[in-house]
Amino acid sequence: MKKTRLYNVIFPVWMLFLVPQVWLIALPGNLIIDCAVLLITLTALRHTAKLTVLKQVWWKIWLLGFGADFVGIAFMLPALFMGINLSGPQYDWWSAWVEPILYNCFRSPLAFLWTAAAVALSGVCIYFFDKWAMRSCDQLTDRQRHIICLTLAIATAPWTFFIPMY
Repeated sequence: MKKTRLYNVIFPVWMLFLVPQVWLIALPGNLIIDCAVLLITLTALRHTAKLTVLKQVWWKIWLLGFGADFVGIAFMLPALFMGINLSGPQYDWWSAWVEPILYNCFRSPLAFLWTAAAVALSGVCIYFFDKWAMRSCDQLTDRQRHIICLTLAIATAPWTFFIPMY
């Protein structure tokens, strides 16, 4: 008798219900941007096997890009947790300097620097994750890998962290 197991059946449905834009906009949007940046970079490098390279690495750079974005998000999370139980006049510094990290990083210099560090950290992770993902692509030289990974890191870093939420 064959056993059928359903792993994580509730999680995707729950996430789709709670945050549909993650699935409907962010996933295909990131895929399109990652593939476009890769193809544009390969074209600029005058690479002859663009589609072969794209077919071999598209899913790796796409998934690892999300992983790098989550590293940046994890870097920003302490700002959320720092203010959970802080109330009273002695914690006014938090609402003036740290709270804007979560909503509008342009409201304080500390919030801007913290957000910029998160974007930079994600960009560095994108570079190294993609370099790791492309190591098995024989159609690329080390120089081409470096240029592609650097371009992906700069162009696909989570610049949306800077968009104010209000």
